Amino acid sequence: MTSWLANSNQPLQGELRVPGDKSVSHRAVMLGALAEGTTHVHGFLEGEDTRATARVFEAMGVRIETPSASERIVHGVGLHGLKTPTGDLDCGNAGTGMRLLSGVLAGQGFDSVLVGDASLSKRPMRRVIDPLSMMGALIEPEPGGLPPLRINGRKGLQGIDFKSPVASAQVKSAVLLAGLYARGETTVTEPHPTRDYTERMLAAFGWPIEFQPGFARLSGGHVLRGGEVAVPTDFSSAAFFLVAASIVPGSELRLRAVGMNPRRTGLLAVLRLMGADIREERASGQSGSEHGAEPVADLVVRHAPLHGIEVPEALVPDMIDEFPALFVAAACAQGRTVVSGAAELRIKESDRIATMAAGLKALGVDITEMPDGAVIEGGRARLPFRGGSVDSHGDHRIAMSFAVAAQRAEGEVLIEDVANVATSFPGFVELATGAGMGLIDA
Repeated sequence: MTSWLANSNQPLQGELRVPGDKSVSHRAVMLGALAEGTTHVHGFLEGEDTRATARVFEAMGVRIETPSASERIVHGVGLHGLKTPTGDLDCGNAGTGMRLLSGVLAGQGFDSVLVGDASLSKRPMRRVIDPLSMMGALIEPEPGGLPPLRINGRKGLQGIDFKSPVASAQVKSAVLLAGLYARGETTVTEPHPTRDYTERMLAAFGWPIEFQPGFARLSGGHVLRGGEVAVPTDFSSAAFFLVAASIVPGSELRLRAVGMNPRRTGLLAVLRLMGADIREERASGQSGSEHGAEPVADLVVRHAPLHGIEVPEALVPDMIDEFPALFVAAACAQGRTVVSGAAELRIKESDRIATMAAGLKALGVDITEMPDGAVIEGGRARLPFRGGSVDSHGDHRIAMSFAVAAQRAEGEVLIEDVANVATSFPGFVELATGAGMGLIDA
């Protein structure tokens, strides 16, 4: 278990490039493995989660080369070319990896077992198992719908018209990936639109698919074709610096080539509603990739006084990973911020509502938990946080959010259990300290 000691109150300055998008990196390896031909991935996130996904496919006979850091060459084996693994397939801490792999493995001609680390083994998988079972899959979890997942891949799948009860890109993607192997048509309708990375990349790999916000439809029996994939930088990683520069007086940061998928940038809209000064420059229609092209832009963020708001529920699905950082911004804003409609936060790497509430209270913030959100009373002092100790409970986004909070704290903040930051943001400490944040290993 690793800990950080954080504190600064100095302006943040400079130009940063955060690592590649985790969601796109996962999908690039998956579809590249299932494609005909070779897929060359540039900007691959060198995180533990994405590496775990690559190792899973290597264990099923896919050759993946690493010519240089953040680069992968995936030699596709085709939709039906995966080989029976000799042991369990270890997803590490990657919830995205496990849920999407469930859809892929449900369509194989062999049995498999998906396992994860202690944190992932506590995350519910029933929301994926249920629709896949409707398609004919046989998946046996542990009691409570938890990993490990034992998947009988020797079942023929049938396309379904699935109306998802939850707004989850992982659930949608698992069903669509199983739909590649299913007879007939597979349709997914969502209660609110979620990220469309899977749909965009399937189309770029040549699979006929119809999609629009909140809806996707495809049929089985086609072919994926490999090509070039340029992964944009990860908006979720950029989010910590957007908040940090917004709340620390005198700050100005430029974040280069940030992925601007509209289903991902809800935090940007919310911060602007709160008064943030964030400008988009050099925006382009795509990340320069032939396969899985994504909109990108430089984001220039300057310190600005924030005010509390009631976060529009329509934006919640587009910022579900950024709420820990938003809670920090809300604590620094003048007035009350109300978050609702975010019950999904209860079942992430930690219960993010409870974990953030406990940590913010330990730093002197007035926060009230609700079942699906929180009420945060912000801006009660020049420095909104006092020094103290917080436990991130192994949740990488919680750890990085409290590192940001500590930049406006009266004293030092000890952040415990931060080792899992490597799952999504390798090099965070070096990038943060280079921009002026006070952050060291404790």
